[in-house]
Amino acid sequence: MEYVEPTGSLSLLWLLIALPLAGAAVLLLAGRFANAWGHLLGCATVGIAFVLGVVQFFALRGADDGAREVSQHLFTFIDVGGLKVDAGLLYDPLSAVFVLLITGVGFLIHVYSIGYMSHDEGRRRFFGFLNLFVAAMLLLVLGNSFVALYVGWEGVGLASYLLIAFWYTRPEAATAAKKAFIMNRVGDVGLALGIFLLFAKLGDTSFEGVFSSVDKLSSTTVTILALLLLLGACGKSGQFPLQAWLPDAMAGPTPVSALIHAATMVTAGVYLIARAHPIYDLSETGQTVVCVIGALTLLIGCIIGCAKDDIKKVLAYSTVSQIGYMFLAVGLGGEAYALGIIHLLAHGFFKAGLFLGAGSVMHGMNDQVDIRRFGGLAKYMPITATTFGLGFLAIIGIPPLSGFFSKDPIIEHAFDRPGWSGWLFGTVALVGAGLTAFYMTRLFVLTFLGKPRWTTDEEGGAPHPHESPLSMTVPMILLAIGSVAGGFLLTQGDRTSNWLHPVLVGEGAEAPEAAHKLEPVVISGLVILVVLIGVALAFLIFRRGTARAEQPANQLVVAARRNLYADAFNEAVFMRPGQWLTRALVYVDSRGVDGLVNGLSAAVGGGSGRLRRLQTGFVRSYALTMLGGAVVVLASLLVVRLG
Repeated sequence: MEYVEPTGSLSLLWLLIALPLAGAAVLLLAGRFANAWGHLLGCATVGIAFVLGVVQFFALRGADDGAREVSQHLFTFIDVGGLKVDAGLLYDPLSAVFVLLITGVGFLIHVYSIGYMSHDEGRRRFFGFLNLFVAAMLLLVLGNSFVALYVGWEGVGLASYLLIAFWYTRPEAATAAKKAFIMNRVGDVGLALGIFLLFAKLGDTSFEGVFSSVDKLSSTTVTILALLLLLGACGKSGQFPLQAWLPDAMAGPTPVSALIHAATMVTAGVYLIARAHPIYDLSETGQTVVCVIGALTLLIGCIIGCAKDDIKKVLAYSTVSQIGYMFLAVGLGGEAYALGIIHLLAHGFFKAGLFLGAGSVMHGMNDQVDIRRFGGLAKYMPITATTFGLGFLAIIGIPPLSGFFSKDPIIEHAFDRPGWSGWLFGTVALVGAGLTAFYMTRLFVLTFLGKPRWTTDEEGGAPHPHESPLSMTVPMILLAIGSVAGGFLLTQGDRTSNWLHPVLVGEGAEAPEAAHKLEPVVISGLVILVVLIGVALAFLIFRRGTARAEQPANQLVVAARRNLYADAFNEAVFMRPGQWLTRALVYVDSRGVDGLVNGLSAAVGGGSGRLRRLQTGFVRSYALTMLGGAVVVLASLLVVRLG
């Protein structure tokens, strides 16, 4: 791997991270002095970082094909024994597109938050946490080693905990934040063990050092590495079996949901596998497991999404399924790595737009989230309905919107996988497209079409739906434009695939031509057919609304409403045994360790108290004691001599 020394604007890579990090520091340390202008500072830092990212992107694009990898050394981070880790940045085509996504979509979410959080007393603190989130994510994608990536990885985890629990006085928000924090730590253990294994086997954790010598490792070690990194990716991206935290994270403010689901946290797992592709390329087992996890999570997200009535949770499970498509793509390897990244970029536009649209609906409906009590909102919120509708059409893959260009190629490559697994993964991806169309149509129809089913004053207050202010609608409009045109612009002329080719496939390397089981035109036709069936079914069933309370249902629907019993499984297998173990340890500690110490102290204290009573102050008592002692001594001597 040949790096180019940073010059010009590329010498300011560190500023991409420093700007939002400095904004977070000022907002969190300035206290109430920043209440009046803190939100503007928060937006400005990310906005400037986006402009800088654009300038640096074009600087990289203007470089020669073989000179599009820039390394910048900052300082020595760890120098202990045989371990030396330099803090440095890597800017290449992969990290460049992530920088644009994080700062661009992140900036729009910041602007939206000005209106959404305008009445919140903690707005300055909120923008401080948002800035911290963006800085940590930028460090994650710009770090030049697994250790630097891990620092950003944990920073994102901390920031997400703070943001999900932003309304910490609400029990559901505090619980959701703890759940997200703990489940992410489970995944982080896998990533940490993978980094330890890399150092133990290779003595290096830098991308350059690891990727240049990973082929010297045994196939078993490489597979273990791939699985450990995958465990970390599953935790951060909400993939099976660590997906349960992601829908609960909806308890945080809606802009947080948009930022986590669209531009930052959940994309980290996809980035990790794509960045570590030299490891996965050497492990067929690792790639297969990634595909299985992606396909399984895709189906889980789609099935549960069909049964949810909370507008944000439907979108959350749609994220779970769409990230499943991305995992499936990066698990397929080769040219499909780029397809996963393209779907990630397109998804960033329409998912951010959908979440911001959901926040706009909640803004006009007194923070209600039950789609069974919406209906007819298109008449009262036309901009929200239009932008949300474009995002809806983009995610289900209606031509010529983004999902059509980014998701269909993944399905094609899934079918192209050799052997029976191609049929299996391709069919799952195809079924997922139909289910996505069904639950997203259900969401749109119940929210914006039909007759109003709003709550009344007797049921807790009648809402007065209205369009959101410009600070909220403008970001939604811009994201809707991205939802419409993003997929075409990203795939036209294979521009994004060609851009990422040197990083994900190799400079000058030719990817093998796929042997199609089904021609691409046939697969596109099948995808459109299942999508139209899903749309038609949902429209026919829900066009007149739905029951306002949960109705009796078959076992599959009940299971979907209960998240396919994932929470029950986690409670039965992990939480309850953990509680029992904790109680047992507390018992042993209180009755065993503490009991022994407390018993000894009580014995010493009691004995000393009784001895103290002998100190009466009367001489005759002391003389009698001395006489008694002398008799005991004499008796002892006689016993010894006579014995």
